Amino acid sequence: MKFHLLATAAALACAATGAWAQAQQGVTKDTLTVGTIQDLSGPLAGFGKQARNGMLLRVDEANEQGGINGRKVVFKSEDSGYDPKRAVLAAQKLVNQDKVFAMVGHIGTAANVATFGVLFPKKVINFYPLTGAREMFEEPNMRLKYAFSVPYYDQARTATPRLVKEKGAKKVCTIYQDDEFGLEVMRGAEEGLKSIGMELAEKTTYKRGATDFSSQVARMKAANCDFVVLGTVIRETIGTIGESRKTGFSPTFLGTTAAYTDLIHKLGGKAMDGLYATMAIQVPYLDDTSQPIRFWANKYKTKFNEDPGVFSVYGYQIMDNFLQGAQRAGASLSTDSFIKAMDSAPIEPDMFGSDTLRFSATQRLGTDRSRLSQIQDGRWKVVSDYFN
Repeated sequence: MKFHLLATAAALACAATGAWAQAQQGVTKDTLTVGTIQDLSGPLAGFGKQARNGMLLRVDEANEQGGINGRKVVFKSEDSGYDPKRAVLAAQKLVNQDKVFAMVGHIGTAANVATFGVLFPKKVINFYPLTGAREMFEEPNMRLKYAFSVPYYDQARTATPRLVKEKGAKKVCTIYQDDEFGLEVMRGAEEGLKSIGMELAEKTTYKRGATDFSSQVARMKAANCDFVVLGTVIRETIGTIGESRKTGFSPTFLGTTAAYTDLIHKLGGKAMDGLYATMAIQVPYLDDTSQPIRFWANKYKTKFNEDPGVFSVYGYQIMDNFLQGAQRAGASLSTDSFIKAMDSAPIEPDMFGSDTLRFSATQRLGTDRSRLSQIQDGRWKVVSDYFN
């Protein structure tokens, strides 16, 4: 009888332990495991590596300081090559084998959406994905989503009329990528112009991968446009502005965060001076006038033997905000306690100038506000406060 009671107690203890482990995926007494999926070998590999390195730097800092509520942070990363099918395989490994608590900073809209079916049935939170798509903070499964990237639509909607009025522009054009990203920028610009009684005088598009923008620039020049909204990424931004400078077409150019990277002025040179872009955090420079940013940038370069970029900061900030939520949740970390912690208090601005981020049960986008930066003398300079 005594043996039977002991065996029963042991079985109940094991069952309870198993149930707790299942409910607290990624959390043990001594560790907290998180994962990310980046493009480390595809078209956005430069950004993906920077984002991963930024996350790794913040994880190392946290572990050097004793971890999160005494738990060492275990960081797992997988490569998607910017391919949604590979992203699904990576998510399956991270969720089902590595048992991550959260997916942090996953890059790409299509890749993120493809992995939702792997994450959400296991109550794995998709935290601050690197994409400006609305699917990252809207239903379904909104409870398990946290986003910090203002949608391209809202960036263009708010920045376009603001800068058009400031510049006294009379005719506004747009060149945009012929896909959902470009359409979001164009639609946002259209909606913003409506608010000041204007409309787009010329719309022109290009196919993804295009390298020649002469016909598009000629159309905008012929329309006498003095302001151009860019639904472009890096190469296309440089190509459009470069072609415009060569032909004597000199409107005000406004891009989104898709064009906000030091690669624009590094690759495009002096011709890129004057370009505006919506943004939140600052591009870090090794000789930045801000001592904390300068110190951070040099620390990053020492660790990874390369200069940091804006995606290095994204990665660092994403991981920092996640760790703030985990710390707030306390020793009994769970999906539910993490959500309660994130929703209970704002994430305050950091040294890179991020906006205050606020979340609630009905609000999974931390902010809808952007600010403006401009390339001046070969480097980005912040030129506005936050606006919406």
